[in-house]
Amino acid sequence: MKYLNDKAWWQHLGVTLKYSLYVCTHPLDGFWDLTHEKRGSIAAANVIITLAVIVEVLRMTLTNFQFVTINMEYFNSVIVALRILLPVGLWTVANWSLTTLMDGKGRMFEIYMAVCYALTPYVIINAIMILLSQFITFDEGSIYWVLAGFAALWTGLLILSAMMMVHDYSLIKTILSSLLTIVGMGIMVFIFVIFFSLISDAFSYFISLYKEILFRLM
Repeated sequence: MKYLNDKAWWQHLGVTLKYSLYVCTHPLDGFWDLTHEKRGSIAAANVIITLAVIVEVLRMTLTNFQFVTINMEYFNSVIVALRILLPVGLWTVANWSLTTLMDGKGRMFEIYMAVCYALTPYVIINAIMILLSQFITFDEGSIYWVLAGFAALWTGLLILSAMMMVHDYSLIKTILSSLLTIVGMGIMVFIFVIFFSLISDAFSYFISLYKEILFRLM
């Protein structure tokens, strides 16, 4: 809360947010300076990922029905938010865990910050797509899907560049570590599912046991 009245902090946030635009067009230099020259900030990264969540929610709710069809009765903004937050969190943890074994130089907060900065094209292009969807017809929908694909491709290339610069890897080692990171994310999800399944089964067992004891006592 003390930062709310700190003018210097807000100026620094503005500068580091603006730097995300440079990162989009100069990814190698941009991501190197982002971490090694301290041109980025966790605050700006948090703003970018928050904007990504907001844009994703707006994309699902405001995009013309010709391109996105959802049942608002079952729409849950929390689940939509998790579609952004969980992959970023899993990638950060899995990538840090693996790269510490592969001589990676990046720290966890640097990986998180770089991934968030790499989401900048996703935020900008999807915001444009929401507006564009209101003015184009279904027959012109190829424009919409091309932009969607371009946003995903650009973001993916930025994440690859980010990992290469953060860890000071070669391209081949970056691709290998990224593939292993994806495998690691899958393993983490599998472990979480098994863990919560066991917890749920144990909870159900004790509930049943408690009911059985009450039934016997009565």
